[in-house]
Amino acid sequence: MGFNVCVAGATGNVGRTMISILEERNFPVDRIRLLASARSKGKRLSFRGAEIEVEELTPESCEKGEIVLSSPGGSVSKWYAPSAAKAGALVIDNTSAFRMFDNVPLVVPEVNPEEAFKHEGIIANPNCSTIQMVVVLKPLHDAARVKRVVVSTYQAVSGAGIAAITELREQTRALIEGKSYERTVFPHQIAFNCIPQIPQKNAFGANFYSDEEMKMVNETKKIMKDQTIRVSATTVRVPVFTGHSESVNVETARKLTRDEAIAILRKAPGVEV
Repeated sequence: MGFNVCVAGATGNVGRTMISILEERNFPVDRIRLLASARSKGKRLSFRGAEIEVEELTPESCEKGEIVLSSPGGSVSKWYAPSAAKAGALVIDNTSAFRMFDNVPLVVPEVNPEEAFKHEGIIANPNCSTIQMVVVLKPLHDAARVKRVVVSTYQAVSGAGIAAITELREQTRALIEGKSYERTVFPHQIAFNCIPQIPQKNAFGANFYSDEEMKMVNETKKIMKDQTIRVSATTVRVPVFTGHSESVNVETARKLTRDEAIAILRKAPGVEV
């Protein structure tokens, strides 16, 4: 028996990847519905050799018994996801809309899968950079308790969507050819440059940390269930199309030798040493 699956934000970069992974992993899908904004209604996307027509996403789109893989943007998730959950669907939301809600589990399958069963209709997916960090932190935390983390990220433009990938490609071409290019996604030139605005707008708070940096601080503590962990994050957008990277310095309560740490990480799910 398969599942009825909806992909919200299906025409975006993340949505298309979700569809691709469902197919790649042969996920048991009985029916798939592709949902996006009104301007994408009627477009067709391929799934298992069939062309599926995109429907308009509304608060009433999702029904009881459906799994909703959701990445339509935070503001959109806020107005449709509670209605979908109320209708009996299970929303697995990839945006920042619900991550810090007390009644919404923030789940990384390799780290805290048991939290998923505590949902009230919505499960949140952490920030991309937080995910890859906590997959490594959790086994070290279990062995020796993590006290402090200093992390610097090198985040690809794919995190800002298809338009960002296009801007990097076209801006790079224009600069090489000695032409001008009017940017529309990033606040500064991204080609041959590194910028701290992640996300692109309203990036810095009163404490001078960016929104992205504070996501890593707060989400790490919630996922690890330890508010005493000190996290200092510096997040940077780099001129790379896909693939985020991080440098992470970890201090533990109990001293770990190099060999101990490597042995622990070799056994950790999702980690390759």
